[in-house]
Amino acid sequence: MKQRAEQKAQRLLKYYDKIQSIRIVLDKNGGAYSCEMIADLERAHDLVAETTGRNLQAVIDEAHDRLRRQVREHKQRTRHRKGRGPGPHQPTRS
Repeated sequence: MKQRAEQKAQRLLKYYDKIQSIRIVLDKNGGAYSCEMIADLERAHDLVAETTGRNLQAVIDEAHDRLRRQVREHKQRTRHRKGRGPGPHQPTRS
């Protein structure tokens, strides 16, 4: 299962090229499994997806899906900045 989680994490690299590393934490607490995937992004905060459940395979898939969605949203926010107006440290046009 660790290999499956690593393969899922590698797939995230095709969505955004500024991912420096992805850490995966798998844990079993009683009858429940938890998976935490942490994407370290270049010049940005880390993206974290954490899930728990009884089926380890489903938990890994869900954590991957959540992190993929976060990566896509981050990519869209950083790519479409031109039309948003001046930033907090830019002078406004008069």
